[in-house]
Amino acid sequence: MYKKLEEIFVEKSLLIAATSASIIILFIIFFIFREGLPAVINVGVFSFMFGTEWSPLRGYFGALPMIIGSLYITGLSLLMAVPLSLCCAIFLAEIAPRQMRMILKPALQALAGVPSVVYGFFGITIIVPFIREQFGGTGFSILAASIILTVMILPTITSLSEDAIKSIPLEYKEASLALGATNWQTIKNVIFPAALPGILTGILLGLAQGIGETMIVMVAGNVALVPDSILDPARALTANIALEMGYATEIHYSALFATGIILFFLILLLLAIANYVYYRKRVIIGGGYL
Repeated sequence: MYKKLEEIFVEKSLLIAATSASIIILFIIFFIFREGLPAVINVGVFSFMFGTEWSPLRGYFGALPMIIGSLYITGLSLLMAVPLSLCCAIFLAEIAPRQMRMILKPALQALAGVPSVVYGFFGITIIVPFIREQFGGTGFSILAASIILTVMILPTITSLSEDAIKSIPLEYKEASLALGATNWQTIKNVIFPAALPGILTGILLGLAQGIGETMIVMVAGNVALVPDSILDPARALTANIALEMGYATEIHYSALFATGIILFFLILLLLAIANYVYYRKRVIIGGGYL
């Protein structure tokens, strides 16, 4: 009787927690759309999405420079983070000795726990002056923001990729080694392809984290213009909201929420792609899948 009551209590508690979380998320989405849609209607969807000028004082609300800035910064950071993350994940999961893994794993987890504002200060004091001295300009640029973002998304992609690699059944590895393959051939031809769905999901979730990151506002330069190179300053969608929300009013205020709507759809698209890739590429084993 007691066990049955306990089971019912736990079940109802979990249901209430899950329902509350869903309601909170839906409320936030409703609020963002309610505040942002007036600006989209006033400016026009096409003009807002593809307009190249953002000048609230003159009534221009074109979000294209921020969209391109976000894609530039996130794309470049992925180019740097993915190879590093995959090498770290393979090393931690398959090659590193146990003692070394016991050191590297907590260090990686600590890297994920560092507040993003600390990364921003590191970028301002180290990365920006270095780029200024080596390449000229102010140093506040897409390249500086991408380097900082690379460090920030590295733990996410590495952890998820390592988990995906570790989830491969030991029988796969043993069968490959029994056929005469070396350890590296087993990793390259058996383990990595089998873990690919989880790895791709980790990369896409890292991409979603990068697009939503705000602290790149400190090193990106924050110029609302379409950049020509990675050494030009840029403004990301998140930075646009963080910089102007403090003094925005009326249509300007609504336009910032409309920027949030674009961000919402970008992240939603990435999550949908991640789920689709995971579903299409998953490996079926017996009654379950990897």
